[in-house]
Amino acid sequence: MSAARKRRKSDLAREAEAVAIGCRDGVELRGHLWSAISDRNNGSVVINPATGVAAHYYHYYARFLAEHGFDVLTYDYRGIGLSRPERLRGCGYRWRDWGERDFDAALLFMEGQRPGQPLFVVGHSIGGFLPGLSVRADRITRMLAVGAQYGNWRDYAPAHRWWLLLKWHLFMPAATLLFGYFPGRRLGWLEDLPKGVALDWAFQREWIDPHPSAAERAGASKPFESFHAPILSLTVTDDEIATVHAIRRGLSHYRNAKVEEVLLTPEDLGFPRIGHFDLFHARHAAGFWLDTLLWLRDGTNPWPGKKPSEHLVFA
Repeated sequence: MSAARKRRKSDLAREAEAVAIGCRDGVELRGHLWSAISDRNNGSVVINPATGVAAHYYHYYARFLAEHGFDVLTYDYRGIGLSRPERLRGCGYRWRDWGERDFDAALLFMEGQRPGQPLFVVGHSIGGFLPGLSVRADRITRMLAVGAQYGNWRDYAPAHRWWLLLKWHLFMPAATLLFGYFPGRRLGWLEDLPKGVALDWAFQREWIDPHPSAAERAGASKPFESFHAPILSLTVTDDEIATVHAIRRGLSHYRNAKVEEVLLTPEDLGFPRIGHFDLFHARHAAGFWLDTLLWLRDGTNPWPGKKPSEHLVFA
């Protein structure tokens, strides 16, 4: 990252309040709280990042939401970004921790900061599925899930499947076992990842962990059962990771929620290429970002004619 870009990100972060979020197991997360700066307050939003993506990537979108009347929390999961410990090797964090403990703590924090407000979630990639693990999932009013999936290699786009399988399910676990964590920043592949998170991604077959330990089963609520909020789930046709197969595999776990699916083309959004990570870039402020306000503020699907074919099912 260039020095100028780092300065811009630092300047943007100073527009928000730096916060610490305590988890029930004693881990402290770091994030930023963006207060609504319009006359109308529309509620609170928690933004859940993708795996290996630091929260500062979502700061422009958070500021945009604040300008349109939302109080917004951005935060880094344990082991990532500002929530990374001094020593990542051997810390033992897993995907399940991000949902059961980190996201759960983020919800509790936001409720304490803005009591009585409707609570919305914007979840990107894995961030759209972690909410199902929280014991407080019943507090959520609505969720926008963008490219939400959990990396099942069978669901990758056929033209990219073997490369992504090699990258994320063979090379990543090999490097992780060698270093004791996944050195993603050194490779230019997202952020560094805790060993447990990287191996969960590489080796899971079903959601997170089909065979949790007895201690985990005793301490956890039944996943997804308490999530009843409406979900607007969207992906784009050139997203090689979050294909329709992938998002439907993940959405199938939200058994008690009403789900609306949206499949957009890059041309629908005015760009030749979108992919998995583009939609939170500031160039979408006058298009896609404005459309998301209709869902978050009013519960209205801005793309009612863009539902994918019912014949597309996961493998």
